[in-house]
Amino acid sequence: MEQPELFRYTLDLLEQLGITYFVVGSLASMAYGEPRSTLDIDIVIDPTEAQLKSLLEGYPDNDFYVSHEAARTALKQRSQFNVIRPDSGNKIDFMIARGDAWSKEQIAGRRRLKLLPDREGFAARVEDVILGKLAYFKEGGSEKHLRDIGGILKMSAGRIDQSYIDRWIHDLDLRNEWLAVLERIKEE
Repeated sequence: MEQPELFRYTLDLLEQLGITYFVVGSLASMAYGEPRSTLDIDIVIDPTEAQLKSLLEGYPDNDFYVSHEAARTALKQRSQFNVIRPDSGNKIDFMIARGDAWSKEQIAGRRRLKLLPDREGFAARVEDVILGKLAYFKEGGSEKHLRDIGGILKMSAGRIDQSYIDRWIHDLDLRNEWLAVLERIKEE
């Protein structure tokens, strides 16, 4: 199963089960910015225990690898778990919504967008994708996050709520990372 089919399957499953979700990471940044290849699908979910059980059942053992124990632990600890399609190596990273103020804002502000040529789904709003990419950059230092933000700012400049970004840059302690993005844009 190639990535677009896995993504479509997952979106259908989440919506069928009524699980609150939104796409983040590279797939979300491509919805607002420039395309690039990515190795995984990043989705924030906010399931009940029963919904998580049904979600896991949607990935049968003969077609997918998923640790049910890791998923249950992720739900309790508000962390993440993955689902892997062994035949292709495609992976979904499911991140359990943390329940903090920013997480609640992300859920409230998620947007329904065309995520595949024939499929809509929920994605983080453009400002939250930028903030998430800044946080990923702070954690790991990967330049791909800065490139993604640059692409978003080029393609979506008129749709970005700068006051929202400024507020959360302060609250999430991402000022240095934001300055790095602005410097990179100025250099280009």
